[in-house]
Amino acid sequence: MTEKRTLLYEGKAKNLYNTDDATIVLAEYKDQATALNGKKKDQIAGKGELNNQITSLIFRELNRRGVATHFIEQISKTEQLNTKVAIIPLEVVVRNVTAGSFSKRFGIAEGIAFPKPIVEFYYKNDDLDDPFINDEHVKFLDIATDDEIAFLKKSALEIDTILTDIFAKIDLTLIDFKLEFGRLPDGSIILADEVSPDTSRLWDADNNHVDKDVYRRDLGDIIPVYQKVLTGLQAEFENEGK
Repeated sequence: MTEKRTLLYEGKAKNLYNTDDATIVLAEYKDQATALNGKKKDQIAGKGELNNQITSLIFRELNRRGVATHFIEQISKTEQLNTKVAIIPLEVVVRNVTAGSFSKRFGIAEGIAFPKPIVEFYYKNDDLDDPFINDEHVKFLDIATDDEIAFLKKSALEIDTILTDIFAKIDLTLIDFKLEFGRLPDGSIILADEVSPDTSRLWDADNNHVDKDVYRRDLGDIIPVYQKVLTGLQAEFENEGK
């Protein structure tokens, strides 16, 4: 049994702990909801266990489909074990439909499907409000090489195809989502962080938000919304296993 040790990192949505195995970290999901880069913050009971369970299901499926991730196993309702990686300071965003900051930035209505998905990079830096950056900025800041940039884009699009399929099976449209990647000691890059309604924009058939926009835009209680995602995924993966 892997044992939790010292706090390694305290984030907005989860804490990371060292364990008795130097190659493994324990992620503990928090009941904290944040938006606008932490300017809006609330404690919401039950949120942590929903995001942990949703992420665990999705990462398990990504692993099964051949995507290399840091996910090892879920060990409680709020905790999971992950392979320790050095996080690349980029938020890799994939957009399938206009929404959120894209619509605001370009003055375009939400809900317009792109001819093909768009991949964007954001510099992961809270002090700078995670600014939008391009490939040349990524190279200048020595965040990633040309080959690594190409790998990140290719991986993000492959993951988009898988996630779009997963969510479509539970009658949700994947509008856009954020990914984070990390490096292993040998330099190889794998998917890290989480995939949940915190990091994904999901709409139902009536274009209702089934994601953190419910909290971000004061549209209601996020707990039943996140529970809907979890229940749908549980039912879908249970059916696949039969």
